[in-house]
Amino acid sequence: MRSAAVTPEGDRIRWVELPGQEPPRVYVHGLGATSPAYFTEAAAHPLLAGHRSLLVDLLGHGISDRPTAFDYTLESHADALANALAAAGVSGAEVIAHSMGGSVAIVLAARHPHLVSRLVLIDANLDPIPRTPGSSGSSGIAAYSEEEFLNGGWEEVRDRAGPHWWSTMRLAGREALHRSAFHLTRGSTPTMRELLLELKIPRTFMLPESDGPLPGADALTEAGVSVVAVPDCGHNIMLDNPEAFVRATAAALTSRS
Repeated sequence: MRSAAVTPEGDRIRWVELPGQEPPRVYVHGLGATSPAYFTEAAAHPLLAGHRSLLVDLLGHGISDRPTAFDYTLESHADALANALAAAGVSGAEVIAHSMGGSVAIVLAARHPHLVSRLVLIDANLDPIPRTPGSSGSSGIAAYSEEEFLNGGWEEVRDRAGPHWWSTMRLAGREALHRSAFHLTRGSTPTMRELLLELKIPRTFMLPESDGPLPGADALTEAGVSVVAVPDCGHNIMLDNPEAFVRATAAALTSRS
């Protein structure tokens, strides 16, 4: 396990690193998740193995520190991740990022372009999300005030999330979980979609085939983003259909577009 201090207070991001050739690959998890649990199988697959791979946990999640003074905006997540990558000697990375991690990765590429050479986004959030009480995911978490969430709302979220997601969500700091969800639903300015359209690096957006057409797919395609529908999976594509995910990711990492 590796780590780096990423805030003035010394809060540390931690990651699991697999040795290999350059360019490095950086794997970033979604809300309430952890990269080693979500990505180790894929990173070690023969189609993807052999590159230096960092399976990073964002601040507030997994094995990283959970500071209560950190604001957990998408921009702050991206800047903290940038500090970790700089400390690790990473530049020009191929970033493979899921859900909220994909939103962070887009902001990272926009704010720190020297760190990212390619994006593979896995069902990432591109737009602000309505906050919906009682729903699952970020929209339901963000529907609570922080005080409500800390004083019992998190238990309702736990029960809605179910044992699979809760197995990693319980590792996240409660302030981190709420603030990350709140700022994910608010989105970035410009929005993640707008930032993605403007990036000049190779970009792939992966989504479950069962979700149907991706809203705004034509504009993404026109801007050079490859949109890939993956069969037989839900939101957690890398866990639901790991073989199809690996094949799609390997193709995205070798594409010239």
